[in-house]
Amino acid sequence: MEGVLSKSGRDVSGAAAEDALSTTLEDGLTVRPLYTGRDTAPDAGYPGFAPYVRGGRPEGSAAGGWDVRQRHTRPEPGRTNEAVLADLENGATSLWLAVGGTAGVPVPALGEALSGVYLDLAAVVVDAGGEFGGAAHTLLRLYEERGVPREAARGNLGADPLGLSARTGDEASGMDEAVALARLCHDTYPGLRALTVDALPYHEAGASAAQELGCSLATGAAYLRRLTEAGLPVEAACGQLEFRYAATADQFLTIAKLRAARRLWFRVAEVCGAPGSAAQLQHAVTSPVMMTRRDPWVNMLRTTVACLGAGVGGADSVTVLPFDHQLGLPDAFARRIARNTSVILLEESNLGRVIDPAGGSWYVERLTDDLAHAAWAFFQELERAGGQQAALRSGLIGDRLATTWEIRSKNLARRREPITGVSEFPNLAETPVVREPAPEEDTRGLPRVRRDETYEVLRQRSDAHLMATGVRPRIFLAALGPAAAHTARATFAANLFQAGGVEAVHAPASVDASTAADAFVRSGAAVACLCSSDELYEDQAEAVAEALASAGAQRVFLAGRPSTYAGVDEYVFAGCDAVAVLSSVLDRMGVA
Repeated sequence: MEGVLSKSGRDVSGAAAEDALSTTLEDGLTVRPLYTGRDTAPDAGYPGFAPYVRGGRPEGSAAGGWDVRQRHTRPEPGRTNEAVLADLENGATSLWLAVGGTAGVPVPALGEALSGVYLDLAAVVVDAGGEFGGAAHTLLRLYEERGVPREAARGNLGADPLGLSARTGDEASGMDEAVALARLCHDTYPGLRALTVDALPYHEAGASAAQELGCSLATGAAYLRRLTEAGLPVEAACGQLEFRYAATADQFLTIAKLRAARRLWFRVAEVCGAPGSAAQLQHAVTSPVMMTRRDPWVNMLRTTVACLGAGVGGADSVTVLPFDHQLGLPDAFARRIARNTSVILLEESNLGRVIDPAGGSWYVERLTDDLAHAAWAFFQELERAGGQQAALRSGLIGDRLATTWEIRSKNLARRREPITGVSEFPNLAETPVVREPAPEEDTRGLPRVRRDETYEVLRQRSDAHLMATGVRPRIFLAALGPAAAHTARATFAANLFQAGGVEAVHAPASVDASTAADAFVRSGAAVACLCSSDELYEDQAEAVAEALASAGAQRVFLAGRPSTYAGVDEYVFAGCDAVAVLSSVLDRMGVA
């Protein structure tokens, strides 16, 4: 490590060298470059035993892999049924159905959507928002009508009043109905759970991993209180909850999050007097926040890594969202790729055959412990505020999540958190992927953020300019000297400006003070960027900048660290605010 740093001009040694190569994550977590046996963590126990860090079942996924759960959000019952049957025939093992509202199958049409489905074999998870009571009873009637033994029914009825409140901004309601369903499931349907503790509303509002976990703990604790107050034993109340978390392309953080979630829920159940019923049932969903609208094919890679993290982390069920999730309703190809992501990891990579593959890794064990402490601190803050419902009502959760997202947005704008195909290596000539529009989402509650949102605004401005004029806004790359001197910075500048939909024109390959003006005029660009080495900048930058300005360049950039070259208006460099630069460029060009 010391040798690597010395080559970069940093003369540090010992602990200072390790600190220099460490990475700071959200929640104040630090990832070090090297972990050893000195990086201790509490005993994780054994798979299937307290504190359940290593898995909720002794056999993990080794017996049959994780449950491959497909999401369906079409409102037309006939088309939903076609997609459901195709998924179940080709690798999916359970269904996650949107029911009711504008984004799901109408409650009375649930039977049509599930026509031909063997309900004693395929678990059904209902997501019906405020209509969960009607959807639940409709599903239970289907079990009776089709002769499904009550002990064979599997899945979740989807009651989540607090999650619905987070989504809609309305006061949480329906708790009594959720409690009644829990009692019914406990007494009559041993394989069904009534309540979902959905952490996705918080993840989609910009929550960090610790905040997502803290909100799930506070929600779960609130449901335990209501269920036990209604007379259910603590053990039975724990058995009525299923937890839903986001899995991201940061595979190690995903692994640690799921392991930490089980440890934390064990602690909650232990305090409540039911440590033996604390094996948290987990449903992992690949993150909607990380999905992009531009170059959506890259989403296949993101969801593959996220699915791997969820599987290694011990999720009981995994939903891989289709790569076109952000573009509208998925087509058959997208759903096929989504379900086959899990199938390949299970059948070809044999990922499910190893119990807790990350167990014993110094890095993972340390990260799990650090994340658990950060999440527990946020959970305690929510409890001090009166619990999850009070924290939602007061705006505490919204404020905390907004602050976290604001910090992350700055890293995205500065490309310190790169987005492949969007902020890095964008393709302005890509053919857009078009899908049927998805139903409108409720935006009254916590916001739904996306990593690509600020860049998407810039790209839409560029698209509108292209439609109006027939060409995209352009920038001329004034490369100085031979290719060896300018290629690195010309490539950097082209990537940066194309992230905002500004086409980079690099022709001819090299210019000087005598040829720059003519080349700029022929490029059809409105602004220019000098690209070369520091040595050539000293000799030529000012003269070329003057020539470009005289030829009509509205603004002259230089790719490199800020300096004092006459005629250069602005500098672009690694770590600069790319969104601010691109917004100002489009403004200057008059791109609406």
